Amino acid sequence: MNLVSGSCLCGRVKFACENSFSQFHLCHCIQCQKATGSAHASNLFTTKENITWHSGQYFVRKYDVPGRSISNAFCSECGSGLPYLSGAGEALVVPAGSLDGTPNILPEDNIFWAERAKWYDHVHRAQHFEGFAE
Repeated sequence: MNLVSGSCLCGRVKFACENSFSQFHLCHCIQCQKATGSAHASNLFTTKENITWHSGQYFVRKYDVPGRSISNAFCSECGSGLPYLSGAGEALVVPAGSLDGTPNILPEDNIFWAERAKWYDHVHRAQHFEGFAE
């Protein structure tokens, strides 16, 4: 079994999943922009049983957006995005940034593209630095 571990920023929450993700979407909807504080969410999907919590499950909080099947889970101590069951309860959604390793698949699409942050179209033209900008 090929496992990939994950954790939150403060390290209180730790988990592992079998590295057998079936979908990888970059979601640009307004709700995902608000939930992540960024241009998009980077979400992996797998079976709902595909998680083992190693520590800190007590710190996991989930927010369900009223009237939509959109949720957000995070560490109550540091705010980092964490895995959660989808609104329909049929899949485990794993924020790619919460993984400590590389998932078995690459992003397959950009969904809700029409709602993308207007500044996002210029991201690839911005300068690249190995660390902080000089």
